[in-house]
Amino acid sequence: MATAVETFRELSQPLEPIRTDEVPRLKQLEGIRVVLFDLYGTLLVSGSGEVGTEATPCHLALAEAFRAMGIAASAPPEEAVACFFDTIKSMHRDLRDSGRDWPEIDIREAWTRVLSELVERGGLDPSSREGIDIAQLAVEYEARANPVWPMPGALEGLAALRAGGCLLGIVSNAQFYTLALIEALFGCRAEPLGFDPALQFYSYQHGWGKPSRRLFEMAAVALADRLIMPSEVVFVGNDMLNDIFAARMVGFRTALFAGDARSLRWRSDDPQVKEVTPDLVLTELPQLAECIIDKGSG
Repeated sequence: MATAVETFRELSQPLEPIRTDEVPRLKQLEGIRVVLFDLYGTLLVSGSGEVGTEATPCHLALAEAFRAMGIAASAPPEEAVACFFDTIKSMHRDLRDSGRDWPEIDIREAWTRVLSELVERGGLDPSSREGIDIAQLAVEYEARANPVWPMPGALEGLAALRAGGCLLGIVSNAQFYTLALIEALFGCRAEPLGFDPALQFYSYQHGWGKPSRRLFEMAAVALADRLIMPSEVVFVGNDMLNDIFAARMVGFRTALFAGDARSLRWRSDDPQVKEVTPDLVLTELPQLAECIIDKGSG
């Protein structure tokens, strides 16, 4: 069976961002030593604008994923995918009831529950449930339901920041397959792209998702251990609530990426972001390096 990297590489196709009418708002930011990035909708063009949501009709994506995995379910794809989303909602609800404001799950657990539920309903033969690679099923579905591609200028922008001596990190709503996706699309793992292993915070690993401050607080603590203050960090993301508001709450500087109409989220009707203004508005990722004059090179 193909690996996750091979599956993403085989099923991914070039995807162009949809231009916005935004005008970049650029200025010099003094003293920036660290740049933290969101992934989906920022470094990656996302067909749906976010991880775990559907661009290809979800029942078709599921049917194709089942076929690729050799799963012969008698339940209609529409019923199976409804079970999938109901399961995710139920898992989120249970975590919220336990006190987690913005919960995140490991999608492998959701798929495990879905297959068990289909067996109980009589929509999947119990014998065919045995031996299914849950992780690969999740990859097969995600590759079809949420196509992604590197954002234009991503490699160029990262290279410029590395050359300037910036530490790079990731704070993203993500799943276990996201690292394989990076490798498939960029041709290498996150670390050769410049991302510090200790500065990568993915929601599925911690059970908390943005816009919770939890991942940003973890990043701030890790940076404090290196004597880096929040004011020396800029976070780049495409969502005013999930990214800009949440990053501001821990004292990070912020850059809103407004280069793709699919993923740009101004959240103008959300009172939480009414008084929030990003330090920068980028329409192309390489613009960021131009705005950072102190890149820690001294």
